[in-house]
Amino acid sequence: MARDYYGILGVAKNASDQDIKRAYRKLARELHPDVNPSEDAQHKFGEVTTAYEVLSDPQKRKIVDLGGDPMDGGGRGGAGGGDPFAGFGGLGDIMDAFFGAAGGAGGGRGRGPRSRVQPGSDALIRLGLSLEDCATGVDKEIAVDTAIVCDLCRGAGTTEGTGVKTCDTCGGAGEVQSVQRSFLGQVVTARPCPVCRGFGEVISDPCRQCGGDGRIRARRNVTAKIPPGVGDGMRIRLSGQGEVGPGGGPAGDLYVEIDETPHEVFVRQGHDLHCNFRIPMTTAALGATVPIATLVDGDYELDVEPGTQPNAELVLTGKGMPRLRSSGRVDGRGDLHVHIDVVVPTKLDEAQRELLMDLATQRGEEVPTLASNGNKHGGLFSKLRAKNHR
Repeated sequence: MARDYYGILGVAKNASDQDIKRAYRKLARELHPDVNPSEDAQHKFGEVTTAYEVLSDPQKRKIVDLGGDPMDGGGRGGAGGGDPFAGFGGLGDIMDAFFGAAGGAGGGRGRGPRSRVQPGSDALIRLGLSLEDCATGVDKEIAVDTAIVCDLCRGAGTTEGTGVKTCDTCGGAGEVQSVQRSFLGQVVTARPCPVCRGFGEVISDPCRQCGGDGRIRARRNVTAKIPPGVGDGMRIRLSGQGEVGPGGGPAGDLYVEIDETPHEVFVRQGHDLHCNFRIPMTTAALGATVPIATLVDGDYELDVEPGTQPNAELVLTGKGMPRLRSSGRVDGRGDLHVHIDVVVPTKLDEAQRELLMDLATQRGEEVPTLASNGNKHGGLFSKLRAKNHR
């Protein structure tokens, strides 16, 4: 009696080739000995394999549809008999079922040759800038040493008048295959062709300037537009100004990393600037309006209040560094913090000495006194006292 190959796969008699293949894949995943090692599963796996081999062959399927059994006397034995793995070739249909390899029994498709034209990599260069340049922004012309398109072959990599030809070793596939026998049948592995390096084509007469690479190294000048507000370690991206890729492929980006040079007067902290401003003790006592140089705004009239103490801090709003947003837009500026340094004279002539002594007498300051250490807000003495009582 003929076996019901359609029933074994669980498909209708009018099932399409895709339906049959899909049903086989599903059952193979469930019954393969590596997944289900039971004897019953191995028996059913052999039946499923035989049914798929029969129904995937148009001639054998026609015999089944006419009521016959193409496997009777065909060397496969009855259902479940013989070698349950004997129906596989190439990567095999079971490899197709598990890994989705294209094509039927006899091997899957490779990935094909890779393009000779590849995108280039990014490049990085450091640029030293003064604090003034960081504050105002500047256009800097910088010399960069990168790969550029070969001007002789214009990226083709071939000598003028010649071209590329299909690789004889791989036949243009870009890969070569090796076949090994296993319990699953023939297992095909692929690796890049050693002759064409996976391109599928070879250059018989390479360009004498670039050697077939399509690019050469050269030094060129690039203008970098530095926006106001940049700081040490920040990077400016110049699109398409990096390394040209193999085969004259599109260039990567050039990143300009800012190396901010320390300023002799101003110290930067984020968007704020700090500086020390020395004033005579008479100015600190009497008060005055004195000019002070800012970083980029010129002189500013600074109001020193009478009685200004040493180490006092005066804040000039909006006189600091520009605030650079991630979009590259400047949004306001930081502040300039002026730290007062009161200068006490070290050398006095006799007249100056008498004047100061007269002032001290009038203010009752002839004899220095110890200051109270009962500061409610702490300070040096309270910190020392707390440390000694631990």
